[in-house]
Amino acid sequence: MSNNATLELFDRQQETVGQGERTLLVYVDLPINSHIQNGLDEFSELAISSGLDIIQTLKVSRNFASARYLIGSGKVSELAQIVANENISVVIFAPELSPSQERNLEKELQCRVMDRTGLILDIFALRARSFEGKLQVELAQLRHLSTRLIRGWTHLERQKGGIGLRGPGETQLETDKRLIGQRIKYLKKRLDKVHKQRDLGRKSRVKNELPMIALAGYTNAGKSTLFNKLTNSSVFADSQLFATLDATIRRVILPASGEAVIADTVGFIQDLPHDLVAAFKSTLEETRKADIILHVIDSSDEYNKEKIEQVDSIISDIGADDIPCIMVMNKIDCLEEFKPRIDRDEDGNIYRVWVSAQTGDGVDLLYKALSEKLSGLMTRAKIQLDVKSAYIRSEIYNIGYIHNEKVDDYGQWVLEIHVTNHYLSKLLNKQGVKEISI
Repeated sequence: MSNNATLELFDRQQETVGQGERTLLVYVDLPINSHIQNGLDEFSELAISSGLDIIQTLKVSRNFASARYLIGSGKVSELAQIVANENISVVIFAPELSPSQERNLEKELQCRVMDRTGLILDIFALRARSFEGKLQVELAQLRHLSTRLIRGWTHLERQKGGIGLRGPGETQLETDKRLIGQRIKYLKKRLDKVHKQRDLGRKSRVKNELPMIALAGYTNAGKSTLFNKLTNSSVFADSQLFATLDATIRRVILPASGEAVIADTVGFIQDLPHDLVAAFKSTLEETRKADIILHVIDSSDEYNKEKIEQVDSIISDIGADDIPCIMVMNKIDCLEEFKPRIDRDEDGNIYRVWVSAQTGDGVDLLYKALSEKLSGLMTRAKIQLDVKSAYIRSEIYNIGYIHNEKVDDYGQWVLEIHVTNHYLSKLLNKQGVKEISI
């Protein structure tokens, strides 16, 4: 089958919701989900981020999940009444629904039904901008859709007939499954190509000995705002869940450390769907290959302890838990009379920095912390600048440590410096700069 046929199938059945649709949210509180903190508020924020018109939000407490509807039949009747009275077009459940539960609920409520995973996928589809990001989102959507093909479409039960096609034939359901399988296979091939290109870029950075710094953290912790502050960029940043999906990488000159690379990555969330973790593996790879992870945390969030644990768990899952990490307690401007500071452990090592990416308070302390953490990637050297290259001295002052300096008998500057190996190589390639023994 052609890719066009596959796309038609995908357009017909994908789980996206239109902005402004009248929506009923149903949050089901089960003992199995007792570890989830602030679940209802976060669920509501997700729906708002998708641009839905939230007409009503219901919280249903259950001791166990009903196999047929997740909730009890009496509550289903109550929901059906609300849907009819309020002209609801879509009902969204949290936590995840099984395909049969989703199908049964649609039949009873007579409207579209989706779950939290479908909602997150919808937000990802809305926010993905890069070619890679769009491929990743479509792959995750198709994997999710493949288990929900039956739903309410009666055409799926029909068999092909006609001249040359009489007999058992192939049901529409089987055809759709095959088309989705072909599309998934195609997307994986395209993503493999993109991943290889990303790997080449990563290998180039390693070859050039550029330190890699990855921003990680819970969604809406302020990663993109901090990224913009550190790199003087204008990456989209907003106070909403999953404002950033596509990994953004920029070179930056860090005071006292020289040139480095900073990557802004997708935010994490409680119970992030496995399909999304798999689809965004290459984006998360930037975190796994980093020299330092900046774990950005919303210091004003009363639930930040649980969110820190969620992020640490995902960092561990992708094999990045052995990478040096600095906790960046962001948004101190939302705390009452709180001053920026650096926290050290019992051994005197920096483990936490308090900043405000919005106002810039404490960013100088973060630079200091990065310089200290990157010290293992730095080297001491003694260089000589000829008279025509003295301007380089001011450049080194801005980005590296100068431990000692003097002017020799020929009017040349002799500097003892502490910079990254990469920056030293760049210096020595400049005209009028040479290294001398210390």
